[in-house]
Amino acid sequence: MKTKTDDILKWFYPGIGIKRWVALSAFGVLLLILGTANLRREEFWLIQFLDALIVFSGIIILILGIKRLMRSFIAIFVPASRSTQLIDLLYQKKQLSRGPRIVAVGGGTGLSVLLSGLKNYTSNISAVVTVADSGGSSGRLRQQFDVLPPGDIRNCLVALADAPTLMRDLFQFRFDANSEFSGHSFGNLFLTVMTRLTGDFEKAIKETSKVLALRGQVIPSTLGDVSLVAHYADGSVVTGEDQIPKARKLINRVSLTPEQPLATPDALKVIKEAQIIVLGPGSLYTSIIPNLLIKEITQAIAESEATKVYVCNVMTQPGETDGYSVSDHIKALLKHSHENVLSYCVVNNGEVPDEILKRYSQDNSLLVVCDRKKIENLGYRVVEEDFTMVQDGVIRHDPEKLAKIILSFIEEI
Repeated sequence: MKTKTDDILKWFYPGIGIKRWVALSAFGVLLLILGTANLRREEFWLIQFLDALIVFSGIIILILGIKRLMRSFIAIFVPASRSTQLIDLLYQKKQLSRGPRIVAVGGGTGLSVLLSGLKNYTSNISAVVTVADSGGSSGRLRQQFDVLPPGDIRNCLVALADAPTLMRDLFQFRFDANSEFSGHSFGNLFLTVMTRLTGDFEKAIKETSKVLALRGQVIPSTLGDVSLVAHYADGSVVTGEDQIPKARKLINRVSLTPEQPLATPDALKVIKEAQIIVLGPGSLYTSIIPNLLIKEITQAIAESEATKVYVCNVMTQPGETDGYSVSDHIKALLKHSHENVLSYCVVNNGEVPDEILKRYSQDNSLLVVCDRKKIENLGYRVVEEDFTMVQDGVIRHDPEKLAKIILSFIEEI
């Protein structure tokens, strides 16, 4: 039968490269003991000098032995390409752990962009993400395997990942149309399999977080199997997050079915402990508001003493916010939640090339107009900053600029 003694003896097997450094460290300790035993005695100065030399040698040898021993352990757990940067990694991790506690609420690509910027300044990030997605790969997996939609969760996990680039690319890899997995991303399939193995979507996210070495955490806003319902101004109703923009009608309100889903305890906990709470950026009705339709989450945000910031989209979204100004976005948020869910509204004032705007206008997507006076009359403060960039002809949020804007609110705490 295997004993603890057997496990201890394994450390001294040949070839591991530990015995010599243990022995060297032990020799250093022995010199320290011998040297300090006689150092304080009243003896001839030469003997005292020799004792001091023994003590000094013992310290040097002990430090060298411990250093080499630690290097042997590090070589096991840290890849060779990163081991030379160990002190930088340790310093960075320590500094990030001291960063502000930020909770970002939303979904879609907008939220993942914000997270990718924030993770360079703090590891105390919590993303509270909607699970009302019903389209694409997520919708198909949801129907076929009776799991919660993994798409928005996956994007946030990858955004916060500290894993090698290859691992992040692997999770975002999407199978081509000629395969049986057409349209599915590897990350979505991975989360689905983990859910089936663990029997718990929340646990699957936590285990995946370990694989990706997250700087922060990703939390579903609810574990309920919810669907998003749009109620249009003309009285018609559409069910399904992916179907809502397709109707191209004026939205009166949205709701969840079944009604009053329970919030995840972790989501309520991080909101309570947050220093800054960020809503958005992201689709107003299909990414941000679905989280606020969970009454416990809205109540937790409203009661929080954190600085609450809403990041308004740069462009209107066809089928959701056609013709909306910034104040219209805010009114929609308040209509579905509580007046205390935000204090500040961050609005883009950066310039976008005319040719890009012209192309967007062909799909009825226009710059969101900042009607500052109306916003201030509602009781909220406006922060106008440039946080956009154009990449491959597409208007995107600049993660670095946006992160710095959010972090500037620390001064308000």
